[in-house]
Amino acid sequence: MTQMKKEFPEGFMWGGAVAANQLEGAYREGGKGLSTADIHPNGIMFPPDESSERVNLYHDGIDFYHRYKEDLALFGEMGFKCFRTSIAWTRIFPNGDELEPNEEGLKFYDDLFDEMLKHKIEPVVTISHYEMPVGLVKTYGGWRSRKLIEFYDRYARTVMQRYKDKVKYWMTFNEINVILHAPYTGGGLVFEEGENRKNVMFQAAHHQFIASSLAVKACHEINPNAKIGCMIAALTTYPLTPDPDDVWAAFEADRKNLLFSDIQVRGYYPSYLKRHFIENDISIAMEPSDETILKQYTVDFIGLSYYMSSIATTDVEKAKNTTPGNLHLGGRNPYLKLTEWGWHIDPKGLRITLNQMYDRYQKPLFIVENGFGALDTIDEDGNIHDDARIEFLSAHIVQMKEAIADGVDLMGYTTWGPIDIVSASKAEMKKRYGFIYVDRDDEGKGTFNRIKKKSFDWYKNVIATNGEQL
Repeated sequence: MTQMKKEFPEGFMWGGAVAANQLEGAYREGGKGLSTADIHPNGIMFPPDESSERVNLYHDGIDFYHRYKEDLALFGEMGFKCFRTSIAWTRIFPNGDELEPNEEGLKFYDDLFDEMLKHKIEPVVTISHYEMPVGLVKTYGGWRSRKLIEFYDRYARTVMQRYKDKVKYWMTFNEINVILHAPYTGGGLVFEEGENRKNVMFQAAHHQFIASSLAVKACHEINPNAKIGCMIAALTTYPLTPDPDDVWAAFEADRKNLLFSDIQVRGYYPSYLKRHFIENDISIAMEPSDETILKQYTVDFIGLSYYMSSIATTDVEKAKNTTPGNLHLGGRNPYLKLTEWGWHIDPKGLRITLNQMYDRYQKPLFIVENGFGALDTIDEDGNIHDDARIEFLSAHIVQMKEAIADGVDLMGYTTWGPIDIVSASKAEMKKRYGFIYVDRDDEGKGTFNRIKKKSFDWYKNVIATNGEQL
């Protein structure tokens, strides 16, 4: 029997991933306007709590705006092939509805991408990542308004035209399916009393689908050699038991996420969604050309985040045993260990997820988020031994190899937070993901100094050996 050779393809895109609002800081510099992340200190998942006295860590981030050359040099030292970041919408259009962009903001990203390319690091750019101009929320109600398609299209075309010779890989919206879990984060949605919230969320999602398709159109027009993808939070759900009701509950949970990739990859609303709309009194307003736009401008690849799997059951008592996750509270899987934040650790779930998605779409996949949040501490000798992170990432890379051997077309892998950044869900610094420690705490105190962790050299060797040595 011939042994299957499990290896990463030549040119595999190893790197790391961040979001502008979680690391840049300089929230009022360079003509930048206020984003949804700038106005509340408790995390970007929820509408702002104006009574909170917590310091807003997003305001300074990790000072990447001023220190990006230092950080990119460290990523270059690790051998990054690519670096996924986002453009802060409010650096380009401070209020969101201006006719002309802010040149100082455009210049910042010119310099940032030039510095990446100097280190032979390919930019992978998310156009909208968990931040949007507050002006669009206050004036238009966020993505509930169709006007935002026009504003997003102007913004997307502006940056793709400006950076067409520097950026070859784009993604339209980060974790676009989050709008059903955290509608303020995903769509700038603040609900009015008594309104059908599901209808508002799906209407806002429809506007994003059209905006995403128009961004695909613009990308292919501006640079036919560029690639543009969607990005979803991938969360494979297992049934708690073989009870057919549990199996169906898990099946429906998966569909709730996959409908977002179904629409952007296949170019139409799936038939299974019609029943959900009828039973929840949802009616989506569409323009006559919308279905044509969705069908004609589908994405080139599928970006996805994967942190853990979840469990579904219809047993009311068993369903009370839950554990948190990436924007999701799910059932506790007794077969899996948990991180310090209570998230399931499920490397094999990544292989399952990749196979599920590739079987469904036959389009290239790109893991653009996968990481391990932990309470990292500095030893007396000044070192940071993050062996648990190495173990977590190594186990997931093994399953990526298995998926490739299964026939999955996998483009690359960018770990979430290659450098410590502000946590999205809690606006904390103590939950650390990076290979590089940043001296900053939850009170906003610290020097911002960077310190390499043990995982720094480990990941450097992983990249150098194209995943052979883990």
